[in-house]
Amino acid sequence: MPAVALPALTPYLVTAGIGWIMYRRIRRSFGRQPWQPKRTAFRLVLMVLLLAMLLAAAVYLPGVAVGIAGGLAGGLVLGAFALRHTRVEWHEGNPTYVPNPWFGGILTLLLIGRLAWRWSHGAFADGAAATAQQASPLTMAFAGALVGYYLLLNSGLLWRMRRLHAAAG
Repeated sequence: MPAVALPALTPYLVTAGIGWIMYRRIRRSFGRQPWQPKRTAFRLVLMVLLLAMLLAAAVYLPGVAVGIAGGLAGGLVLGAFALRHTRVEWHEGNPTYVPNPWFGGILTLLLIGRLAWRWSHGAFADGAAATAQQASPLTMAFAGALVGYYLLLNSGLLWRMRRLHAAAG
């Protein structure tokens, strides 16, 4: 493939990559999931890094701090409800958890819908610098809600799984 063709394919490759990530995220919201502590710890570290980036955005981007703060608060509340409705159990000798599919699925679909809305109205057409200057508080609130939700859910799962292991002996 010539090097000139790569820039023309980049939007399609990025869209396919994001689609694959979203598919995997939504798939993990349904049914019994095997407990993978290293993966959960990695996700927790990733959420802390994303939280740091959101906090930096709240400081440096005009008008998005309220959206980020509200989104984080809402995400933490939803994360607490989701954790309360997540079952942890042993299945065939292995620790598993069964998440409530509604919480994470709805948040993910809201963010995808918001990004699609912004994309269809040309928000990302002018490049990264122009997009950062026109950052939407609503989009940042959805991003904050996702980060808060997964931060609380993953840390809560670590805690509950440790309790499950301790109870098993």
